[in-house]
Amino acid sequence: MKAKFVVLAALLSALLTTGVEAAELKVGYVNTQRIFRDAPAAQKAAKKLEGEFAKRDQELQRMAKQLQGLQENLEKNSVTMSETERRAKEKEFGELSREFQRRQREFREDLNLRQNEENAAVIEKANKAIKQIAEAEKFDLILQDVVWVSPRLDITDRVIKALSDAK
Repeated sequence: MKAKFVVLAALLSALLTTGVEAAELKVGYVNTQRIFRDAPAAQKAAKKLEGEFAKRDQELQRMAKQLQGLQENLEKNSVTMSETERRAKEKEFGELSREFQRRQREFREDLNLRQNEENAAVIEKANKAIKQIAEAEKFDLILQDVVWVSPRLDITDRVIKALSDAK
């Protein structure tokens, strides 16, 4: 973030010291979040991840239901169970709970890693499209991830269209 600010400040400073008027500066803006949400490449990546992780997600859901059933059984029947039976059920519940938590943590870590990989690929494609648009339309500066920008500077739709055309 600091680096972007420094580059922007240096560019604006250079423009002011050389006498170039701001009216001659052609600036554009790209909304990265919209790229991730609306670009076909991003939607394709999301479906790919969903397919990759669906089986593991279903297994986790099955384990969660099994844990819930064990807990309900313990709560309902613990008074009528023998001491050894109750301890065995509690031990089973504890072991299954730890296994569930371990698998859930691994699932989240693996999913986050793959999402980051797919997002990086989408950003790489988007950056190529942005550079092509910048060169073709003679932009001086294109920004991403700003606090506020006028809608007239937003070229996100053009980038999404370029990504759609590049399939």
